[in-house]
Amino acid sequence: MASAYIMERVFNFSAGPSTIALEVLEKAQSELVNYGTSGMSVMEMSHRSADFEAIRAGAENALRKLMSIPDNYRVLFMHGGATAQFAAIPLNLMTRNGKADYVLSGQFSKKASVEAAKYGDVAIAASSAGANFAFIPATTRESFRPDADYVHICYNNTIFGTRYPYIPDTGDIPLVADMSSCIASEPVDVSKFGVIYAGAQKNFGIAGLGIVIIRDDLIGHEREITPAVMSYRLAAENNSMYNTPPCWSIYMTKLVAEHLLEQGGLTAAKERNEAKANLLYDYLDHQSFYLSPVDAPSRSIMNVVFRTEDTEMDKEFVAEAARAGMKGLKGHKAVGGIRASIYNAMPIEGVEKLVAFMKQFAQQHEPNA
Repeated sequence: MASAYIMERVFNFSAGPSTIALEVLEKAQSELVNYGTSGMSVMEMSHRSADFEAIRAGAENALRKLMSIPDNYRVLFMHGGATAQFAAIPLNLMTRNGKADYVLSGQFSKKASVEAAKYGDVAIAASSAGANFAFIPATTRESFRPDADYVHICYNNTIFGTRYPYIPDTGDIPLVADMSSCIASEPVDVSKFGVIYAGAQKNFGIAGLGIVIIRDDLIGHEREITPAVMSYRLAAENNSMYNTPPCWSIYMTKLVAEHLLEQGGLTAAKERNEAKANLLYDYLDHQSFYLSPVDAPSRSIMNVVFRTEDTEMDKEFVAEAARAGMKGLKGHKAVGGIRASIYNAMPIEGVEKLVAFMKQFAQQHEPNA
């Protein structure tokens, strides 16, 4: 069946919504009109039906198995992607002392801190803003206020192409991590975090869904003003169905999680992702035409950013790459340049084609490159 699509589909390097494995898309296609024996699409069925409850439970169980989530953590499927969690986190967690510490490593951690400051005392524990977020700022336990209700980080920075090379030591303070662009890309010790959250559309499904993995003891402390749709307590008590959830998004995340399990889980995913990233970084490190702004220890294996020395040439690169069957390479408007998002579903053949194109483009524009 896949052969019917090979010539039509491009290599999609978009940062999100992003590429989805062809096998997952074909599975969804085969069940689009009639899911199982229900006689209807997932997009039509009641979220209270037995069929959809099996889908929701299947998504949770696959995610638990894939990420080795401990029993004392709840998996919540919520509305609004990661951005809704920028407010949900302080509303649910910044309630003991009204304080939270944020590490700024990119645009989304900055946005999260601005949102949290609406609800309490937010301190910036560390920041790499002065270096245009080219690295992950170092922290120690002493970097954080001992009475902070939580510490917030963005584990992988989509726009700037960085990721945490370590898990910060926060002592007894709950560590909250936005993993939108790296969730399920490699094994991670969930027990080191109080909360992991992610918008699904970058690496784990489609837009509309916010995935929240939260330790049990952090549930049930929300402010009285917390909207019901943002309450972790209500979400947990109602198995993520206090109101109609983003049903199709949950279904797609289920398919993605099951596909990753079939491919060997997160250990195998890490090997594939590192192989793709190493191929691209190895080329960048051994040429002079393209500039790579990220400090090597902080490099993301999900989002690789680079540029030429001329903004017009960057635009030409993106346009020519698109004509060659590689789309979504334009850098974020905040930084410009070029960005290749090489998420789980990007095959190594896509990266091989990109590197070959980069070599050809460089040779055409600078013969000695």
